[in-house]
Amino acid sequence: MKGRRAAVAWAAGALLALAGCTTGPSLEDQGEVTAPPGDSRHLTIGSAGFTESDLLAQMYALLLEEAGYSTEILAVTNREIYEPALESGQIDVVPEYAATFADWLNAKANGAEAPAVGSPDLTATMTALRGLATPRGLTVLDPGRAVDQNAFAVTRAFATEHGLKTLSDLGAAKLPVRLAAGDECVKRPYCAPGLRETYGIDVTAVDPKGVGTTQAKQAVQSGQDQMVLTTTTDATLDEFGLVLLADDKHLQNADYIVPVVNRSRAGSEGVTKALDRLNSVLTTADLAAMNEQVDSWRRLPEDVARTYLQEKELIPAG
Repeated sequence: MKGRRAAVAWAAGALLALAGCTTGPSLEDQGEVTAPPGDSRHLTIGSAGFTESDLLAQMYALLLEEAGYSTEILAVTNREIYEPALESGQIDVVPEYAATFADWLNAKANGAEAPAVGSPDLTATMTALRGLATPRGLTVLDPGRAVDQNAFAVTRAFATEHGLKTLSDLGAAKLPVRLAAGDECVKRPYCAPGLRETYGIDVTAVDPKGVGTTQAKQAVQSGQDQMVLTTTTDATLDEFGLVLLADDKHLQNADYIVPVVNRSRAGSEGVTKALDRLNSVLTTADLAAMNEQVDSWRRLPEDVARTYLQEKELIPAG
């Protein structure tokens, strides 16, 4: 399996030790940034340590191996650690989320109070992201169709009773809504304020039970709350009798999944072509289904990823 089974503890420890001093090419050192893209034949793929990131890392590894690269996967749960490691070349490839990563790099470059650059507009978000990533020696590959955005769910019975399919429907219904979410939802523009301003939804209170947690979903299932903040790839909604309401006015940012690579080691056409193959097949629904197989059926991410790519004929069976 060419070393892809797991990240060894000493490697993660090394990243921790070096995080403070490995920030990649300086913004003034354009020589490194504009050098020809590298094509290292052994690539380290970073995972953020949660199910979806693990699945994406495994798929990236399998696609790269099919293209003739050897790979290993390193799980590093903290972006403050894995992003500098990506810049320095300790990690070569990472699955990221376009708007979230754009805002993270923007804050790193311009300060925590800098105006957000991620938005619901994918084209504008990608332009901003690439503008921030390139001076750091990073290349952001094209997004596909899969997106993991914030999303809002109600019970199926509640949706049926009031004829709800979209967030606009909920706003038009003029129903009081107690929202199960993280405590930051009170102020975040994509959450309670955005629901009120964009959709006219009467959010009466935010119940601070977290984003997509079991407790939050149970609160909606029981009727204590009417709606829960979760994500578009949440695989457990059916278990709680919940359905998503469509974000028909595009309140949420364009968090499409994008591979980010270290240009000097993995910026080659070979890497780009290998990873771009996933864009033609992977959908949000596919990713949610794979999350379910890992989280609910207890299958290994590597097995789920391999089966999916074989079914889509991106790697050979057997």
